[in-house]
Parts: sequence; structure tokens; C-alpha cells
Amino acid sequence: MPGLAGKVYLIGAGPGDPKLLTLRGLECLQEVDVILYDGLVNPRLLVHAKPACQTICVGKHGQTRVWTQGEIDDEMVRFAKLGKVVGRLKGGDPAVFARTAEELDRLIREGIPFEVVPGITAALAASSYAGIPITHRDWASAAAVVTAQSQAIDGGVEAEEGLDWDALARFPGTLVFYMGVTTASQWSARLIAAGKSAQTPTALIRNCSLPNQQVLHCTLSEVADRLTPASQFRPPVITIVGNVTTLATGFDWFSSRPLFGTSILLTRPVQQADPWRRVLEELGAEVLVQPAIAVETFDGSLSCGFLSRLKEQDWIVFSSRQGVKSFFELLWNSGKDLREIGNARLAAVGPSTTAAIRGYQLRCDCFPESDHGAEGLLAMLRSQVAEKKCLIVRGDQGKDLLEKELPHSGAEVEVAIVYRNTPIDRADPTLLDRMERGQIAYTTVTSETIAQSLITMFGDRLHKTRLLSLSSAITLALEKRGFQVYRQMNDIDGESKEAWLQIVSPVAEGDRAEYFV
Repeated sequence: MPGLAGKVYLIGAGPGDPKLLTLRGLECLQEVDVILYDGLVNPRLLVHAKPACQTICVGKHGQTRVWTQGEIDDEMVRFAKLGKVVGRLKGGDPAVFARTAEELDRLIREGIPFEVVPGITAALAASSYAGIPITHRDWASAAAVVTAQSQAIDGGVEAEEGLDWDALARFPGTLVFYMGVTTASQWSARLIAAGKSAQTPTALIRNCSLPNQQVLHCTLSEVADRLTPASQFRPPVITIVGNVTTLATGFDWFSSRPLFGTSILLTRPVQQADPWRRVLEELGAEVLVQPAIAVETFDGSLSCGFLSRLKEQDWIVFSSRQGVKSFFELLWNSGKDLREIGNARLAAVGPSTTAAIRGYQLRCDCFPESDHGAEGLLAMLRSQVAEKKCLIVRGDQGKDLLEKELPHSGAEVEVAIVYRNTPIDRADPTLLDRMERGQIAYTTVTSETIAQSLITMFGDRLHKTRLLSLSSAITLALEKRGFQVYRQMNDIDGESKEAWLQIVSPVAEGDRAEYFV
């Protein structure tokens, strides 16, 4: 339709870690109607898009056909002329070896408004994440970024030599090469032939800023051998040439984190997994998420009569963190608040559930200090519930030990089912393949329902990962199905770094997986 006003944002996605997106980039992703993204862009960035946003990958080397620049330009223009706000999401920074000038030329010719949003380019990220300052007051007062791929110029079909190798060899600072894997033997030889010392220290940084980042140190003369197909040191790789690379040993903070290179699969629902993910990523782990169940708080269509009887309760007993969250959501959505609880005492099955209660500025009166789950709480409550009204808050699945046993101690029990667990029976194909190859070091199992769902999804592949069980009941459920539990997590505080370091050990170097994001 003529007259519609579209716009294009050319957004730098950064080097790989989704947390390195700028705030302006985040704002734009939340606004756009369509996202055209490069294959090297971390797909986790797409979660910032609004639900109705259309996302289109313009090609990933080795997996899907890579679009031509003309095709990308055409698609940007087509959507913009339909009145759409388009996000052109590009790896690194749009201004550095990203062919942004060609896209801007086309947008200007078509009269389409645009904005360019900078991103962190790989040269700067490699400097920070590999412990290599590309400038140094003694060794390198300048830095040059260089493309190792020659391109045809002015519409020609033959690649033209656009680099002055003599000038690069004399350059008084650090050289940073992009896209230099397949042409390593040519550009390194030309640099040496132009007078650069063959012994110049060099660093090769692969998958910069990602959990599987690798750094190889060598001399300039060894670069070609290190980047052969047989070496498996494949793109994306940044090459830094210069004396500053020798500083990496002392300045490397990234790979020295305690769980660097260790892969951990979290199987809780996404919202519940996020706090664990943040802590584990800070420790250096590669965190994968495959929810084994979907959790939904019941809405008002379900009878929530128990809410009108809260002030009558002597005890409110919570069987999970999700139960705490859903309970208070229902309370608030019904027009009530914390005052409705009255003088009821609060109980929880373990420390993590207690922590969730504490998040609502409430103190828990009774909970087992270690992993005894419902059994431990039952032992503590038996002497306190005679002739007392007890409301047990839980999901629609799970063990009903408390509701069965507390009446034997004289309690008047009511059950409040506040959320629904829906098993997920299909896993991400990439995770299935990695599990099959033994490339997932640890897998968390945080409920009996999740245990059953994981067995459905992964089957015997679960024998190839280290299972971390949250409680003795979950451990028993897994062992009954023939799966050995590596370690019991004892209802740990999953937001504590110290707790995770007691449970998880870094994997050996040889166990680290080779993969691409």
C-alpha cells in the first residue's frame, strides 16, 4: 500500500554472547515487526522480539543456503515498503566488514529511513575475552583491523588485491585479521614476504565470548598449519598478530572461571531456569535449556474457594517454588493480598521453596534444613498439626505424601492445586545429537514429573550425561527406571555460586564439546 512509512534498523548483535547487545539494540529488537538476521547471530537474541515479530535467518554456512547481498537488500526494501519496521541484525558491529554501506546505499535510493545501531565488534571482544589488549603503551600504540578475504570491487567478478602488504608489515602496532581461516596460508605468507617477522607472536580466537571459546597461541609462520581443515579450528576465528598476544596468560579472566567449558542442561521451565542460568554462566559454564515440562498457573476459571478460607488455616504448606509463585499470583489476581493469610504458619519442603517464600517478605516457620523433601517436613509437622487446619499448596501432579499422612496426626487437610504441569515429549534435535555424542556434561532433574518427561525425550541417551537429582525421591524414580544419578543436589540454593561449585566439577579438557552456536 503506498504511503505506508516503514523503517530499517541495522543493529549490531555483538560477537556472540547475547548479553553484549547494547541497550539501544535491545530497544530496537523489541520494536521491530521483522528481523533479518545473519547466521552468526546468537539466536537467543530473538527472545527480545515481540510475539508477532517475523524472524528470518539469511543463511548459516554449512547448514542453510546463504542469501546473496542483493536478496537481503530486496527483502529489507520489500518489508519496509509494506510499512513494516525491519531489524537487520548483524554479527559484531554493522560498520566493520558487514557490507552495511551496500545496504545503506540501497535504502537511500529507495527513500527508506534507517538507523544504524553500533555493536561490539569481534576485534574488541577478542581483546577483552582472550586477555589480549590490542593496544599497549609500550608495544602497540595503534591497531589495524584487516579483512583476509578479497572481494570484487565496483561490480567486477574477479577479486582485486586491496591491501598494501608492505605497509601492513611495517605497521607499528597490532594487526587483527577477520575471515582469515580459508586464506590463512596466503595472507600469512604475504605478510612474512613483506618483511613481518615469521616469529611474531600470534593468537587465534575461535567463538569469541561464547562458552566454547578457544584460544591458540603460535607464531605467524605457524598460522597456516593451525588453521587447516584437519585442525578442526574452524570459523568463526579472529587472528591477532603482535607482541600483545603474549599478555594473555596473565590477563585471561574468561577461561579461568571455575566451570569454563562445562556444559550443563537445565530442564526446568524457562522462567524457573533463568536464575540458575545466570549463576552458572557467571561461573563459566555453557548453559543449555530444554524444558521438560510447561507450567501454567490456573486461572480464575478453576474453583479457588480455598482463597476465601485462608484466614481459617493454621498452616499453609508449600510443596515447591512454583507452588509459592502460583499461590501468590492467584491471591493477587483475586483482588486480595498478603493480609489474607492472617495468622497462618508457613511450611515448605526445603530451602529453595523457603527462599521463594522469603521473596514475598514472609518468614517460613517450618522447613527441613537439608534434603528430606516431603518426608522430612512430615516428620517435623507430625507433632504440630493435631486438630489444626492445614492447606497443602501444590501442582496437579506430584507426590501426595503430606495430604495422605498428615490426617493420621490429627490434621484437617485441604489441598489447593494452583498450577498445571504439562510434560514436553520432544527435545531440540541439536540437544538430542549432543546428548547422543556425550557432549552434555550434566543434566539437572528437579522433579519426578521432569524425570519421566526426560526419559521420554532422551531415552537411553541419558546414560551419556551426569544426572543431577534435586531430592532422594527423584533419585529413586530415576533408579527405578535404570538410570544412575551422578550426584544428589539436596534441594540446593540454585542461586548460590558456592552451592553449585560443591555439586559440579569442571570437565576434563578432552570432554569439551566442539559445536557452533
